Amino acid sequence: MDIAALITWLVTALGGFYMLGVWIQRGGVRQQRTGTSRLPAPVLFGHFALAAAGLVVWIVYLAADRTALAWTAFGLLVPVALLGFVMLLRWIPVHRARTAPAAAGAAVADAPAERHFPIAVVLGHGLFAVVTVVLLLLTALGIGGS
Repeated sequence: MDIAALITWLVTALGGFYMLGVWIQRGGVRQQRTGTSRLPAPVLFGHFALAAAGLVVWIVYLAADRTALAWTAFGLLVPVALLGFVMLLRWIPVHRARTAPAAAGAAVADAPAERHFPIAVVLGHGLFAVVTVVLLLLTALGIGGS
């Protein structure tokens, strides 16, 4: 189960890297000054940093097989999940605005950077993240063996 968690975590990270790249490429950092982006940079980069730190701890856990490391990785994932949920809630109106008719006349250049996230990537990232959290919890609890 611990290797399955690593695999789901890596798949989740790939989706996250892709969305982070899209957000940066589409001017998300620059949009922080104008308030165009609904994803605050500290939340986004905090989500990324904590997830990366947790992944490193999980890899060390796999090498050392210390239960305390499994719990530490899980503990790091709790705020990652909360930040991810906050970003999802802030992204939903942006996604809905993308699918609404462009009657307001807003230029595409004025669109929030996160409007360019493919829904399949957002949903896949979230689904794999939930599976990863569950697998980490089960592993830390000693359920399913390692």
